[in-house]
Amino acid sequence: MPPPRPRDRILGNLESIYREAYERAKAAGDQVRMADLDAAYQREQLLLEVLLDIRDLLASLPASAEPGSGKAPRSDPITALETIHRITKLR
Repeated sequence: MPPPRPRDRILGNLESIYREAYERAKAAGDQVRMADLDAAYQREQLLLEVLLDIRDLLASLPASAEPGSGKAPRSDPITALETIHRITKLR
């Protein structure tokens, strides 16, 4: 499995995509579109940061984090969801 992309690169890509669209709307004088893009960018940035935090948390869990197993956790989506569910119950 390839290493995960760096957080700064991912967030930079998001910003680049929105900046291009924002500049096109600005050039067209479309104030409504500019406002929509600004709100969408902020919402997606927040969601992406949460997902990156979850990714980082899952990557940092020790192999003994699986309760009662005594073996390394499986690397599959179901196990990841179960881990997220366990983490959110702790809060």
